[in-house]
Amino acid sequence: MYKVRIDKFEGPFDLLIYLLENARMDIYDIKVAEITEQYIAYLKEMEALNVEVDTEFIVLAAVLIRLKSRMLLPRINTEGELEIIEDPRLELQGRLLEYMRIKKAAEMLAEAEEYNLAVHGKPAEDMSGYLDDPDEILRVSDEQLVSAFILFLTRKRKVEEVTARYTRVRRRKETIENRISEMTDLLERKLKDNGGKVLFTELLPEKPDRYDITLSFMSLLSMIKNQGYDAEQKENFGEINVIRRETADVQQ
Repeated sequence: MYKVRIDKFEGPFDLLIYLLENARMDIYDIKVAEITEQYIAYLKEMEALNVEVDTEFIVLAAVLIRLKSRMLLPRINTEGELEIIEDPRLELQGRLLEYMRIKKAAEMLAEAEEYNLAVHGKPAEDMSGYLDDPDEILRVSDEQLVSAFILFLTRKRKVEEVTARYTRVRRRKETIENRISEMTDLLERKLKDNGGKVLFTELLPEKPDRYDITLSFMSLLSMIKNQGYDAEQKENFGEINVIRRETADVQQ
């Protein structure tokens, strides 16, 4: 059967949900009279545009009109008393909620289909050359073999050097707290022999690297702050002399 798609609505419930959302109406508190008038007005507008309205839309219009009459007219029993009945909107609410769940599931399936259509599988390759004869024999000359072995040893030595350097740095980092103690002992010995002044460079270990210099300088700053030592430098980038603070006070 040929179906006419009305605007963007695929069915009567699609149109009804649109009208509810446009009117900001809660699906659990549908104003039946108002929404029925809007629904019928929309169908009449489509008829005025010579758009053939599907039978499903007409059926829902009849359901809404019947529901509207039930909401407006009180139910009187045979004894002439007002009869309390279940809210007649509950059936419509249930059908709307079910439609929304199905529509949501359909949208998810459509998205999954669109995604899968964009996925292209890799065609199968012929692996018989590897499966039938898995053992591969390398055909190289003696010179190529020696060259490969020397390259292996060179890389192995570089890895060992990096590993040793890393281990040394890690070990020194674990004994940072001992640096201040070592420098303090060294200072006390040298201050007695050097007339109360010791060059900062004399406090560094043999062949110091950047880490040693930084560690020693940070230790010196801590000693100046907490252990009564001071430092003086007469010019930028000049030698740093370490002295006792009381000596510095006398000189000032």
